[in-house]
This record gives sequence, C-alpha cells and structure tokens, in this order.
Amino acid sequence: MKPIRKFTVRAVVPPQLAALEELAANLRWSWHEPTRRLFEHIDPAGWRRSGRDPIAFLGDVDARRLDELAADEGFIAWAERERDALRAYVTEPRWYQSLGADTPRTVAYFSPEFGITEALPQYSGGLGILAGDHLKAASDLGVPLIAVGLFYKAGYFSQAIAPDGWQQERYPALDPDGLPLSVLRRADGTPVQVTLAVPGGRSLHARVWQAAVGRVPLLLLDTDIPANDDDLRQVTDRLYGGGGEHRLQQELLLGIGGVRAIRAWSGLTGRHFPDVFHMNEGHAGFLGLERISACIGDGLSFAEALELVRAGTVFTTHTPVPAGIDRFDRALVASYLESGLLPGIDPADALPLGLEPGLPAEDSAFNMAMMGLRLAQRANGVSKLHGEVSRRMFGELWPGFDADEVPITSVTNGVHAPTWTDPALLALAEERLGTGDTEHADWMSAAVSDAELWGVKRGMRLQLVEDARRRLASAWAGQHGGAVAPDWVRRVLDPDVLTIGFARRVPTYKRLTLMLQDPDRFAAILTNPDRPVQFVIAGKAHPADDEGKRLIQRLVQFAQRPELRERIVFLPDYDIGMAQLLYPGCDVWMNNPLRPLEACGTSGMKAAMNGALNLSILDGWWAEYAADDHGWVIPTADAAGDQAERDRLEASALYDLIEHRITRLFYDRDRDGVPTEWMARVRRTLAHLSPELGADRMVREYVERLYRPAAEHAAVVGAEGAKPARELAAWGARV
Repeated sequence: MKPIRKFTVRAVVPPQLAALEELAANLRWSWHEPTRRLFEHIDPAGWRRSGRDPIAFLGDVDARRLDELAADEGFIAWAERERDALRAYVTEPRWYQSLGADTPRTVAYFSPEFGITEALPQYSGGLGILAGDHLKAASDLGVPLIAVGLFYKAGYFSQAIAPDGWQQERYPALDPDGLPLSVLRRADGTPVQVTLAVPGGRSLHARVWQAAVGRVPLLLLDTDIPANDDDLRQVTDRLYGGGGEHRLQQELLLGIGGVRAIRAWSGLTGRHFPDVFHMNEGHAGFLGLERISACIGDGLSFAEALELVRAGTVFTTHTPVPAGIDRFDRALVASYLESGLLPGIDPADALPLGLEPGLPAEDSAFNMAMMGLRLAQRANGVSKLHGEVSRRMFGELWPGFDADEVPITSVTNGVHAPTWTDPALLALAEERLGTGDTEHADWMSAAVSDAELWGVKRGMRLQLVEDARRRLASAWAGQHGGAVAPDWVRRVLDPDVLTIGFARRVPTYKRLTLMLQDPDRFAAILTNPDRPVQFVIAGKAHPADDEGKRLIQRLVQFAQRPELRERIVFLPDYDIGMAQLLYPGCDVWMNNPLRPLEACGTSGMKAAMNGALNLSILDGWWAEYAADDHGWVIPTADAAGDQAERDRLEASALYDLIEHRITRLFYDRDRDGVPTEWMARVRRTLAHLSPELGADRMVREYVERLYRPAAEHAAVVGAEGAKPARELAAWGARV
C-alpha cells in the first residue's frame, strides 16, 4: 500500500510564550503531569485531539487563543515556572551524583527501538517500551546516559482489522520535522553525517536526529537523505522490516554508525566519550567491532583491542528461545567486512565472534547474540527465571561450566511509574497522601478510604470503556466506508463489570487464544447474569507471522458473536496511547505464556502500578513476585503429555480461578457497595508491590551491579596505554 504522508505545521508562538516551546522540545512532558496540565489548560479538547503531543498541539491552536494567553500574566508565570522546573531538573544533582567519583562519566545505551511516547512511534513492543522506560528512569536518577537508535520513516506499522478478523498493516510515513526532534549540527550549522562503506564501492550515509528525554540525549540515525542511492535511502524505512540483507544493514548502521554518531556528538558537546557501552539485545552488536577498529588505529592488535572493549561492555538478552535471535548468512556478513567497513579489522578475526558453538564455521550462521556475549564482559537476563534460562541457552560458550556457573546474571525489568500511572490515581495521592510519588506512597494509610480508592478505580474503568467504544466506532467506519457504527458499539463494555485485560505482541508462545480452549465455558463466564466478566484485548502480530494473524482472527471472530460482543473486544492498533488507558482501566491483568518463554512481561507491572491484580502463569517477573496479596497464579501443566493437553489443563485452571475465586471476591460488596477484601488486595499491591516494579529500582541495579564494575574494569585494563589489555591478550594466547 502506498505510504500516507503526514505533515505537521510548526506553531508561531508569541515571544511571551517562549517557555511553551522549550517545554515542548523536551520529552519530559510525556511523563511529567504538571507540564501536561499546563498544555491541557490551553485547549482541553484540542489537547486530546492531538494525542497529547505538544508539538502537534501548538501547531493546531487558534492564533487568537495564543494571543489571549500571551496577554495573561498568570498563565505566562505558570509556563515560566514549569520551564524553570525543567531547567532545574536537567541540571541539578540527583541520585547518581551522590555516588562519588568512581562512576562512569558517560554510559552509551544502544537499542533498535525506543518507546517513549506515542508522538514518536519508534517501537514495536516490550523491548522498545523497556528501553524508553530505561531512559526516563536514568534521567530521573541523573545517570549520564547517551542513547542511540535508528529513525524509522514508517515506524513499525499501523494495524487495522478486516471484517473477517484478518490483520492488515499500513505504513504511514512520518514527517520528522513535525516530531520532537532536531538535527545534530556542527558549529557552522551543517548537519552531522556518519558514513559506512558497503560492498560495491558504495557508501551508506545517515544524518543524526536528536531528542531530549529529560536529561538524556537520544540520537536516531536516518538514511532517507539525498546523499544515498535510492536503495540505501530505504535502510531505515521501517522497524523489523525487509529481508536478511536489509536487516543486516540496519544493524551495521545501529552498531557502527551509532558509535560514530556518539563520537561526533561528544566532540560537539564536550561530553565525555562513554566509559561503558550497553547493548539492549544483540541488534547493536557491531558497536564492539567499531570500537575494536578504533583501538587498532591506536596501535593495538585485534586480540588486545578485544580485551579492552570487552571490559567496558554490557549485554542484555531479552529472548528465552534461540529462534528469537538474529542470524545472518556468514558469507553476507563477510562481504560487508571485506568492503573496508571497519579499518584495521581482518574478517578472519571478526567472523568467529558470531560462530555458534558446536558447529563448524561452514555450517554456522552469524549469530548476533553470540557476538554480543563474546564482546561483553558482563551479561544479564531480564528476570531471575530468564537468567536461569539464559545460562542454559548460552552455556556452550563456556564449555565445562555448570549452568549455575555461567557468567550471565539477571536484572529484573521495571516500569516507569510516572509514565504509566493514571493521572486520577496521582491526583488521589497528591490530595490524600501529600505526595506525587505514587510508587512509594503509603497506600495502606487511613487517609485514603476504600470508597475513595474504589471510586477512582471505577472512574479509570469508565475511561477505558469510553475509549474502547471510540476506537471500535472508528474501526467500524474504516471497515465500512465511513459508515456510522451500529448502536451495539455504544453499549460495548460496562464500567461496573469486572474487567480483565490482555495485551501484548502475538507470537504463538504468548497464547492469545488460550481462553478459547472451551468456548462454551468461556462464553458462560462472560455472560454470567450475577457475576459477569468482560475482556479487553489488544496486540499486533509481526507482518510476516501468519500464525499470529490467525490467532487474532480467531479471537476477533469469537468476539463478533452477537451474544458476546458487548463483553469481549479486540482493540486494533495497540500503542502507548491505548496502553495508558488500558492498564488503569482493568481490574485484573492476565498473562498466560508457555512457561518459561516469557523473559519478563512488563505489562502486568504497569497494571499493578494502577491497582490491578495479576492473573498469570508463574513466568517472567511474576515468578519472583507472585503472592495472594497481588493476584493469582495459573498452575502450569508441565507434566502434560503434549502441547494440546497442556493448553487444555491450563485453560481449565484459568476458568476455575475466574469463576470460583476472582469473580466472587470482586462482587462480594459491603453495605456501601465496596468490595472490601478486593480493595485490601489493591492497597497491598500499590503499597508493597509497586516499589519493587519501578524502573528506578532497575536502573539503580544496572548502575551498581553492571555499569560501575564495567567502568572500573575498563579503567584498569586501559591503564598505562592499555598495558594490562596487552598482557591479558598475550596470556590468553599462551594459554
């Protein structure tokens, strides 16, 4: 389908309101509620229409309204207070600055995707959302991070659902000039470009966009520039798109081009070149080879440079299955390495880094995770259970080691509470508990009554119901040539019915349709006259994953049954904007992957931050934090004879929990209509579980357990002109 191009008009803001432009230019507004309230005050309806994107919003505000505000001294003072607060936020010492001098001066964080705000759609799912939360928490803590990714002209994709339930993809082209981005420029105003040699004597060029994520700069490389041949302009066309060579070009650009972009940024800003490089998955693995190439240019051998680079590199794996790892044809990788891409590096030295253990070179693909692990002194999984899985999965890299001795640790993911906590819950904490920190508020305090908290939860449920109806009406119009949706769409869902949420990517192991194992029993649960249940479901299948699309189709067709369509809905085009209403609006968050194939699964964390209880297989983060206070465990049928039997058994256990425990607890009310025991669990979830799930806890762990030791090790190995690195390489050669 031909891309649809969208242009955004930049506002001409009166000089008196210059503070608004400064606030809009920093993505802190995406999680800072006081700043969002300021923009909403200008035009509440327009703010909602813009998707709460201040760049687009200011371009759409009526000029007369801006002139009116420019004459309003109270509003000007309000805007300038928020601007001054932002300036203080990005400059004043924070937690990291209290740690002393023996900390990394700069940490580079590489990821193929970043989910920061729906206004910057450069993410596909959990990996990108996690990366975005990592940057936000690092900013809040004062960690000196520099982040690097790619700018995808069409993002991931926009999802629509055909009348028969089949997923359809669109790729709207983004206008970067209408996004909260600016081009990285030299002092003379010329744009910075990074260049990579590619086969055929050609060059791949990329400009560098930059975004301010609080105090963290984010650099995004973009190949859609006139300096490139037509085919090379498409390298950054879409996230996870194209075939093998296209994906390889993206990952070469991310790793090699990303380091070169940081080098340019460091020179322009005077910021220290990073002491530590963190790879968020193997996609950025080539960054290690670029750094080795630079060390060779300084006089080290490949082996010596490898020791120096490894010392300061951290690798995080997010996949629990070998099939989730990027592999490239070895000869294809060799053709790029032979093109002059990495000066000083002999392909014969570089290619073994991607070799899969136990396979001869001629039979092995070039494995990006294996390269990442070989290039990193420190590696981790993203939950305790995933750490165990990773030690088994990659254990062959350390022959002779028992699984528990394999040097891969774990840092359990976290979520950024200010991003994911609903404003209504924040307002309650501010009014009754005297704090804007919902993550660490005293939710057990009598200052908040059960009735008040229940009322807030009901309001968040109503907000979700209204949003779902709007989305379904819009989807109906899209399917039926703009026709008005039928009356039943306006009756979909009920703000007083127990609401269960389920939203994620749709690979088969996440089992989107486990709930349909016994359709009649599930339908009876949904339509129980005394204790009804409703499900809100969302998720995208990869465009090439027909099996995932079939799962969506089956679910959509089930939800289209006239007797069920007001009790179960599939919402198309799952994104950050939808998620920020979906998590708070649910009473229960469900997750039923095949254990142990969920690396972490942070959606349930975001729901818990909003007082939802979890209903999950004992996998990922839930394997660490499951407790009766916080929800229910779906028993795992590990001993089942085959997959079909396992699905039947686990679905039956799921139905039992909903019918006999969850609904009874939710609908058991006191004289005031409040489910007191349910609310006790909600309070304990907010008070005791939320602080453990925060991205601030996660980033502190990365700093103390990985970044700091990596910087110390890199300093030791690099001392005296890298003498220890030379000695270590020589010792390794002798051994």
